[in-house]
Amino acid sequence: MDPYKVLKYPVNTEKSMKLMETENKLVFIVDLNAEKIDVKKAAEKLFSVKVEKINTLITPAGKKKAFIKLKKENKAVDVMTQLGLM
Repeated sequence: MDPYKVLKYPVNTEKSMKLMETENKLVFIVDLNAEKIDVKKAAEKLFSVKVEKINTLITPAGKKKAFIKLKKENKAVDVMTQLGLM
């Protein structure tokens, strides 16, 4: 899958900011048909980071949310700064 179609947009809420600072996680809305491996490959390709773990859930609104935990050598804050959200 095309990485730009897999990762739709970042979630920019207080909770996602806290996760980013404390647990080194990024939160994105992703394509409903994307699997965890697709999300991992897309994040690694687009942001040049190493992904440790992916958790996904489908929201009551019918959107798929992915929690992307980065390895210690990469900082989630740096990725969000790169995107212009910090």
